[in-house]
Amino acid sequence: MNRKIFGLHAARAVLEQAPERVRTAWLDTGRRDRRLEALRQLLETQRISFELADRKRLDRLAGNFHHQGIVMEVALPPEHDEDALERVLAEEGSPLFLVLDQVQDPHNLGACLRTCDSVGAVGVIAPRDKTVGLTPAVCKVASGAAETVPLFRVTNLARTLDRLKQAGLWIAGAAGEAKQNAFEADLSGPLALVIGAEGQGLRRLTREKCDFLIKLPMRGSVESLNLSVAAGVLLYEALRQREKLG
Repeated sequence: MNRKIFGLHAARAVLEQAPERVRTAWLDTGRRDRRLEALRQLLETQRISFELADRKRLDRLAGNFHHQGIVMEVALPPEHDEDALERVLAEEGSPLFLVLDQVQDPHNLGACLRTCDSVGAVGVIAPRDKTVGLTPAVCKVASGAAETVPLFRVTNLARTLDRLKQAGLWIAGAAGEAKQNAFEADLSGPLALVIGAEGQGLRRLTREKCDFLIKLPMRGSVESLNLSVAAGVLLYEALRQREKLG
């Protein structure tokens, strides 16, 4: 299955990470800037076919979204399995994972992938059942991060959490009723941060597999944050603590 991506950042991410997935590209005939020219050279070096198109055609191809002079048709990035996860565990000394328990909103998954890229997380883990995968909508929201952050789809999430523990990771679950404030918890070491589905939270068995539960302080009238917003705050707190240790 193919999808269209657009924008300088998203295009460069694909060309640098997975050029073999690019099927074709369209470049703005009327735009001559350094970043677009660099992408043109990448396309030529990697022998990827492209066409020159005027602004109106690019607008149509991108669905009138801001394309910055480039649109590409690419194959969707692959999803990874338990064997691939095992290889990452063997290679990474102090990994940071985001685990999503039956998250179904493509915008939330896309936003989480983007944040994971920003903080240097090594991947997102999600069960195969009742969970959104790498759809075109997810990849669009991820803005290039679907190419850089692997999504591991696992058959049994509880068993996978046990495997992460065996590999030396701590499992921290996000829950509104948790006693411990996330900013007071130790998130500095090898860590899997687990967040439950929209409106439902962590499933019982997933919660039981967590080493500890954490929450974000809420000082206003709303009861909770959007899933991807909460994930972003928690991931950046983990990054802050990890960088503090050097």
